[in-house]
Amino acid sequence: MKTQYKEPRFDNFRQLLRYAARRYARRPAFKLTVPPVNRANVSKTAQAKANTQSRQLTISYRQLETAYDRLCTFMLNAGLQGRRIAISGRNSYEWTLAYLAAATVGVAVPLDRDLAVADQNDFLLAADCSVLCTDRPQQAQEWSAAAPSGQLRLIVPFKELGLLGQGRPYRIGPWCASEPAPADPVRVNAIPLPADQLQVLIFTSGTTGHSKGVCLSQANICADIHSTISVVRVTPTDHTLSVLPLHHTYECTLNCLLLLSRGACISYLSTLSRLSQDLQATRPSLLVVVPELLQFLSRRIQKTLQQSVPQRYRGSFASLSLAEALRRLPWPLRLICRYKVRQALGGRLRLFIVGAAKLEPALVRDFLALGIRTLQGYGLTECAPLVAGNHDFYLNPASTGVAIPGIEMKIDRPDSQGVGQILTRGANVMLGYFEDPDATRAAFKDGWFCTGDLGRLGPDGELYITGRQKNVIVTDNGKNIYPEELETRLGQCPEIGEVLVLAGQQRSRVCVRAKILPDLDWIKQQLGHLPTLEEAREAVERAVAAVNDRLPTYKRVQMIEILTEALQKTTTRKIRRCGDNLA
Repeated sequence: MKTQYKEPRFDNFRQLLRYAARRYARRPAFKLTVPPVNRANVSKTAQAKANTQSRQLTISYRQLETAYDRLCTFMLNAGLQGRRIAISGRNSYEWTLAYLAAATVGVAVPLDRDLAVADQNDFLLAADCSVLCTDRPQQAQEWSAAAPSGQLRLIVPFKELGLLGQGRPYRIGPWCASEPAPADPVRVNAIPLPADQLQVLIFTSGTTGHSKGVCLSQANICADIHSTISVVRVTPTDHTLSVLPLHHTYECTLNCLLLLSRGACISYLSTLSRLSQDLQATRPSLLVVVPELLQFLSRRIQKTLQQSVPQRYRGSFASLSLAEALRRLPWPLRLICRYKVRQALGGRLRLFIVGAAKLEPALVRDFLALGIRTLQGYGLTECAPLVAGNHDFYLNPASTGVAIPGIEMKIDRPDSQGVGQILTRGANVMLGYFEDPDATRAAFKDGWFCTGDLGRLGPDGELYITGRQKNVIVTDNGKNIYPEELETRLGQCPEIGEVLVLAGQQRSRVCVRAKILPDLDWIKQQLGHLPTLEEAREAVERAVAAVNDRLPTYKRVQMIEILTEALQKTTTRKIRRCGDNLA
């Protein structure tokens, strides 16, 4: 029986792009929506009036290769070979191209655009970046003031990159004295790209607030791409809508570079509030998401269907899972509901790839009932990122899947339940932590990378994540409690919107404490009016009591704090275990 696809293997991004440009030359690599020019600034000219409507722009693989060669040539002429080049901006074609060129000529350093300039500058300083490519050039003075004198040689605005197929020269204004030059692919091809050389430096945001610089080579990332496409079919007819931030390896590897290697097409989300409109406009066939977004879509779909089906079926959608409620419908009505939902998602969606947090098996079944497969995976920035996952040849909604081809995985020192630290090794594992040899040594054990995550392996080698080693709560009698397990159980309660489980103290003994944000919309629907704080607390306490009844005594939640504001999260929507969240 076939267990994987035979796909080409690449050693670096340049090789990947050359292959894609040759094989998929005229196919669209990007479909972009170019916003209209501001009416207030252009109403006096007849020519400008034509630019007041958004327009669609397609970038072919051949055009992508040409733009890549031009930008690499520009960077070489500017003396940037071997330099560290930061990229800060919204998801865009320009971001992707700047990343590819920076990783080829020097070292790409993706930054979180949502951080304050001063915070981003801390990373610029730590990485000794000479150049910043940004979509906010108007903050040049702020960047220059925050950086030590002479550190930033160039600030390159995205809009000046000449990347939209219009043939504009590179005009960097006062930040660059380099003259525009035509693409020189011979010089670009001559750049050495050894497999053991730092080419991408990523500062992890993490949930603990402590960032580390992860050193990756292009070979690390390309190895992970090959492992993934060996078990997940992606074709040139696929089209994605990029939703998650590109500065994370999860989005950059799986929803950008992987798709480019297969000749697929990429579009970018305008804003989260316009998700529905963008789904209709782009008609994606696959989406890379986090569980929170999938949960949001599921709830909205369930609410919409509840209002649209005949009265006698509405109770099912209020009390049962989406999959079970659909099964209760007569088959003609079920087909109509499926069709309407799929059309609302663009009409072509066939696959969700989900990571960054635990996914409820019920969600997998819900979307499968709609004809959409949902594949959950497990990975880390240090592994570029994917280590294990469900795929075309293996599906177990309760697990995070099996090790993908070329990657090994084992459990270190398992306890009586088989739970221990997850170790992995493969060509995708990082070179080390940036300028931190002690942390690098501590991260490896006999050639295996220590993930810091706890889990167990099932009979098929499938992985079940238990939690983070550093988050384990140890009771006074030595029992281990995994906060993530309790958060998953509590998060299944419709009364609970967000939850963070921590260690507490009660009568000088360690206990379980839960910080909970009630789901006021759901409680309002049950009560028929907007709940008071006391009513919300009572609803949450009943839900927690129901969960406690199914838990051993030592695992039960004994302290509840009701929140009135959402918990702080990372840009991949993970709840932070640091700062105000721990107060």
